[in-house]
Amino acid sequence: MRNIALMPVTIGYAARLVAAAMLLALTACTTPDIASVEEPAAVPMTGQTNDPAPGFENVKVGSEEDFILNVGRRIYFAQDSAALDSVAKATLDSQAAWLNSNPNWLLKLQGFADDSGSASTMETLSQKRADAAMVYLASKGVDAGRMWAKGYGMDREVRDCEDRSCKVQNRRVVVNLRTQRDGV
Repeated sequence: MRNIALMPVTIGYAARLVAAAMLLALTACTTPDIASVEEPAAVPMTGQTNDPAPGFENVKVGSEEDFILNVGRRIYFAQDSAALDSVAKATLDSQAAWLNSNPNWLLKLQGFADDSGSASTMETLSQKRADAAMVYLASKGVDAGRMWAKGYGMDREVRDCEDRSCKVQNRRVVVNLRTQRDGV
């Protein structure tokens, strides 16, 4: 009877001993395959506003990622307007400089509108917005033959909302880089 009382302690001790042995065996393993796919060392941060975003240190200059991260592809508009404000022009100036340095890219300018009017009115307005951005880029030296514009009206909302600060997100033009023309 005395041996039966010790059995749970012995089994628990044996299980811990096996677990410890397995842990030691795992730590003794070498992992050269895993070491070869480790992430590269992070670029040291200088504390400047133009430090690369963590995870994007290796973005290739001239790539679509470079355009999106370092230039920006969206401009915004006032309600019921296709006029470019100073902020939109500054973004388009940066886009033009980048595009003139990277002439291999084609551009599809997609215009959008909020729900402040009828569907047909908003489609017309979104086309005017895309056209305004395209004309501005062309005035900054971007070859017009590389660009085409399409207004989508109220389709493809960023957010469906009622408040003014939210609706402005839907009044936009997005510049999408392409390697070939797609259907407008």
